[in-house]
Amino acid sequence: MVYLEFEKSLEVLSNEIEKIKKVGSDSNVDVSKAVTELEQKLKDKRTEVYTNLTPWQRVQVSRHPERPYTISYINAITDNTWIELHGDRGVKDDKAMVGGFGRIDGRTVMFIGQQKGINTKMRQIRNFGMANPEGYRKALRLMKLAEKFNKPIVTFIDTPGAFPGLEAEERGQGEAIARNLFEMFQLKVPVICIVLGEGASGGALGIGIGDRVLMLENTWYSVISPESCSSILFRSWDFKEQAASSLKLTAEDMLANKLIDGIIKEPLGGAHNNQIGIHLTVKLEILKQLEVLDKIDSQHRIDERIKKFCSMGVVVE
Repeated sequence: MVYLEFEKSLEVLSNEIEKIKKVGSDSNVDVSKAVTELEQKLKDKRTEVYTNLTPWQRVQVSRHPERPYTISYINAITDNTWIELHGDRGVKDDKAMVGGFGRIDGRTVMFIGQQKGINTKMRQIRNFGMANPEGYRKALRLMKLAEKFNKPIVTFIDTPGAFPGLEAEERGQGEAIARNLFEMFQLKVPVICIVLGEGASGGALGIGIGDRVLMLENTWYSVISPESCSSILFRSWDFKEQAASSLKLTAEDMLANKLIDGIIKEPLGGAHNNQIGIHLTVKLEILKQLEVLDKIDSQHRIDERIKKFCSMGVVVE
C-alpha cells in the first residue's frame, strides 16, 4: 500500500503488524493478542489523522494513486456490465472521457466521467484524465442520447483540468466546454454530478452542471489547483499549502458556500482504503438522489437547476 507524507505514523504501525504476523507464522507462536492491540492502535491513529486533515492533505488524498477512478465505480455499481460508447462523431474517441449506458438495480443510467488510468502506460493513454475538445463533445453527444431515451445522467468528475495543449485550443477547447454548460442547463432528464477526486477548472465544470452536485469527503473543487495558484501569486510552488487553504476548495468549504448540494462520506482512511465500501456508498447515494429527482417535473428541474447556478456568487445587501 502507498502511504502519503502525512501517513508515516500509519505506515510504521502497519509495518509492525506485518512483522509480528511474519514472526508468528515462522515460529508457530500465537501473536493474535499483540496483532489485535496494534490493529486497534492503527485504527485509532488513522481516525486521529483523518479527522484533522488540512486542505492540502485532502488534495493529496484526492490524488492517491490507489484511489478508485471512474471506470472502477461504473463497473462496481452497475448490474453485470455496462456498454461503453465511443467517439464524438467529428474528430476521434477521447480516452480521457468515458461514457455509456449501464443498469443500476435494474434501471438504465447514462454514466459519463473522466478516467486517469491505473498505471503509467494507461495514464498516458488516458492523458492523465485531461480531456480534449472531442472528449467534451463526446460527453455532450451521450447526454443528448440519454435525453432522447429519457434516461438519467450521472457524471463522475476527476480531472486536473481540460488538456491545455495548443492542438486542443485549435480545435475549440473553450467552445466545447461552454457548449456543454449551455446544453446541460436545459437537459430534461435528471443529472447527478459527483466529484470523485480532483475537480479543477473548466475541465471539471464541463460535465459538472446538474440537479445535484456532490463531492466525496476527501476531494477538491476549484477554479485552479493549489500549485498553479501558488505559481501565479508567488512565482513558486512552495506556497501550495497556503494556497489550498485560501482557495476554500474542500467539500466542507464548497458546501458552506452553497456551491454543492452534499458530501458523500468516505471510509476511514480515504476511498482507496476501502474501495468496496465507497462503491456501495456512491451507489446508494445515486439511487437516493434519483428517487427524489424522479418526482420533480422536468421543466421545474430545469428551472431549479438554472436558478441554483445563477445564484452562485451573487451578493444581496
